[in-house]
Amino acid sequence: MLQTVGEMDGSNQSGVSEFLLLGISDSPEQQRVLFWMFLAMYLVTVVGNVLIILAIGFDPRLHTPMYFFLTNLSFTDLFFVTNTIPKMLVSLQSQNKAISYAGCLTQLYFLVSLVALDNLILATMAYDRYVAICRPLHYSTAMSPGLCILLLTLCWALSVFYGLTHTLLMTRVTFCGSRKIHYIFCEMYVLLRLACSNTQVNHTVLIATGCFIFLTPLGFMIMSYVRIVRTILQIPSATGKYKAFSTCASHLAVVSLFYGTLGMVYLQPLQTYSMKDSVATVMYAVVTPMMNPFIYSLRNKDMHGALGRLLLGKAFQRLT
Repeated sequence: MLQTVGEMDGSNQSGVSEFLLLGISDSPEQQRVLFWMFLAMYLVTVVGNVLIILAIGFDPRLHTPMYFFLTNLSFTDLFFVTNTIPKMLVSLQSQNKAISYAGCLTQLYFLVSLVALDNLILATMAYDRYVAICRPLHYSTAMSPGLCILLLTLCWALSVFYGLTHTLLMTRVTFCGSRKIHYIFCEMYVLLRLACSNTQVNHTVLIATGCFIFLTPLGFMIMSYVRIVRTILQIPSATGKYKAFSTCASHLAVVSLFYGTLGMVYLQPLQTYSMKDSVATVMYAVVTPMMNPFIYSLRNKDMHGALGRLLLGKAFQRLT
């Protein structure tokens, strides 16, 4: 039974003490399948991103701006899945599906902040690829270590501000009636649909900040790739074109996956948001962080070499 301060005071509008994360299925059989599926995906995500971080960290040849931002992208994805999946696994495996009000807002804050950070880092990586391909002679000065740290600091500052803004606004929202969340984690749209107070301010700020944090970097990435494609087309040899395009193909694939899955969830009115969107949410919240290490290492010879040296080096140390 869920209790609120208002229920104890005889009022029907007040702060809520906890929510119930019911997940995406009520069937015990399906919940067991989902548990093992999400556990496997979580382990693959953790191992994949940790390997990327270690391979880049231990290989001096990968201490470049592109791999500096890739390391931070892997950190972000690692924290992102750890913010949501462990609690999801507990809810699937046990009968205790409750999450405290404070715990729900904490999960919401990190979810919103890390999605924004992921997006901003991808935009920064697009700028890195633009400079590398379109202005190669100025690359060492245009992407100096100081500027890379400054760009990353700006990404963190904007994402923290974005997350705090929406989390603090959510504390102003009153919940009454059902506290059941038919979802896998505390998500912005789902909480706003449970609200019984006026959420117009939340909607307005969500649209305004969302356009700045997501659409502005997307527009920047599109412009960067338009210039990159123009530069690649001017390269006379087919080998040169392939080599230039291969340096940004992985980033383009990750951007497409990120915005494709994110758009499936959020490019729709709040009133139409329903259970069917859980599949799309799983895609951007679980599948995308899991796929990123594979995408960046699949056709990247530098990453292949670094991962090989890391794993073989560890194996050799055990033998000796």
